[in-house]
Amino acid sequence: MQKLLKWTVFVLLAFLVVGGLGFYVWSEQTYSATEEVMKTIRIKEDPLIQEKNDWLIFDSREPNGKGLILYPGAKVEVEAYGYLGKSLSEKGYTVVIPRMPLHIAFLGVDESERIINHFDEKLDWYVSGHSLGGVAAASYAYDHQDVVKGVIFLASYPANSADFSSSDVPFLSIFAENDGLTTGKDIEESKKLLPPSTVFHEIEGGNHAGFGMYGPQKGDGEANISSWDQQDEIIWTMDEWMRKH
Repeated sequence: MQKLLKWTVFVLLAFLVVGGLGFYVWSEQTYSATEEVMKTIRIKEDPLIQEKNDWLIFDSREPNGKGLILYPGAKVEVEAYGYLGKSLSEKGYTVVIPRMPLHIAFLGVDESERIINHFDEKLDWYVSGHSLGGVAAASYAYDHQDVVKGVIFLASYPANSADFSSSDVPFLSIFAENDGLTTGKDIEESKKLLPPSTVFHEIEGGNHAGFGMYGPQKGDGEANISSWDQQDEIIWTMDEWMRKH
């Protein structure tokens, strides 16, 4: 009996080790920023872009007193959101994109707290996230509704455990017509978890991968517009909404 117990423990530990190793290998197969966007934002050469504390920080020459924390989608490198970050910083926002443990935002939900506490100046902070990053951002916002100024979903929605339907926190949900991963049905079903004042904006012809700049993504629909056009529409929509909230 004792020998059987030892073998059972050994087999369970072996499964845990193999499973953990498999998850690590899977998480490291990431979506990197396209060469085109890296040449456009030039992270290493721009004095207003910092890489600090595993964060990609976009400072503004003319700060407007508002900060945005953007949680990346699962397995997407932070640089893929560099055009969003740089463009919004040029409009006055301080933008921070955190690198998440194993590239999974759920493993770093409270990163917003570290970021907010890091900055000396008082800013109105918005949290945002792409895909699963948006779910994680909403999870943080749910527990910190007195801190977060607003939440912006990029092809995302809250988990059922984060019911904001009676919340005073403003929400913006940006989704894409040809998104094969976060579908229109998903967005429609998420409405019951969001306040009636939530603003929904559909990008016609856009897709899931167009919320970043990292190329095609498995399971996604085909976009009828360029990634640059989708990015510009996202930036304009976010800016217009944050200025009003």
